Amino acid sequence: MRIAILSRDENLYSTRRLKEAGEARGHIVDVIDTLHCYMDITSNSPKVRYKGQDLPKYDAVIPRIGASITFYGTAVVRQFEMMGTFCVNDSISISRSRDKLRSLQLLSRKGIGLPRTGFASQPDKIQDLIKNVGGAPLVIKLLEGTQGIGVVLAETNKAAESVIEAFMGMKANILVQEFIEEAKGADLRCFVVGNKVIAAMKRQAGEGEFRSNLHRGGTATLVKLTKEERATAIAAAKAMGLNVCGVDLLQSKNGPVVMEVNSSPGLQGIENATNKDVADMIFEFIEKNAKETSKRSNA
Repeated sequence: MRIAILSRDENLYSTRRLKEAGEARGHIVDVIDTLHCYMDITSNSPKVRYKGQDLPKYDAVIPRIGASITFYGTAVVRQFEMMGTFCVNDSISISRSRDKLRSLQLLSRKGIGLPRTGFASQPDKIQDLIKNVGGAPLVIKLLEGTQGIGVVLAETNKAAESVIEAFMGMKANILVQEFIEEAKGADLRCFVVGNKVIAAMKRQAGEGEFRSNLHRGGTATLVKLTKEERATAIAAAKAMGLNVCGVDLLQSKNGPVVMEVNSSPGLQGIENATNKDVADMIFEFIEKNAKETSKRSNA
């Protein structure tokens, strides 16, 4: 099979591992810089051009779309979809998961556990917004933040008011969530491929930090999930429509709650913590599903 990885940097760990895994299984794997793709939108035979030439026909595309290029990246993925190429995650699912508010609303509609959450732009009564999620301590998040950036823990109602007012002054959209104190600065990253959790790790925040992101100095260890945690991760992936994703859970006194569903989860942390060949499992999924998609399109 000929497979494309949409990635800005072929030297990134995740991109490199995917290319190695695909070639080890006998596939031709090309790394394509998403922002250097361009498209003829009005053509009767849709194509993606790259470096002055039409890209070859690919059996599958693995989108590794960074948050900063979601709009253009999903447009490129959509063009491949129009060409009949199997995309590991489709453009709608990527867009859905990147919109934090929309994703939480979809998860809520499916009855999936979430922290109590409020959304606001210019609330008339900040105190009521705070009260609605249970009061301080609480977490305030910029809607567009990634990797723990734009996430603030307010330990008192006064502090929460000050932070919310500051974000309002920036005309920023914010989420206000209850602080799951019993999680003790740890979360669970569940790596979902297809309808299975193929690997899971526990990420622990560093001392004095409540954000467990590995980019912020968190540590990762192998963890065994409960049936409820596994079922919650799979349900969250299905709600987003994602075939490959990372689902971040917190262990609350009311059971597992979903913090985020990531459509381009990194491989380095999960592979190192679990000693599993996650990249190879992704290609195993592609081999089965890309062939089935090709059979249906040719029927």
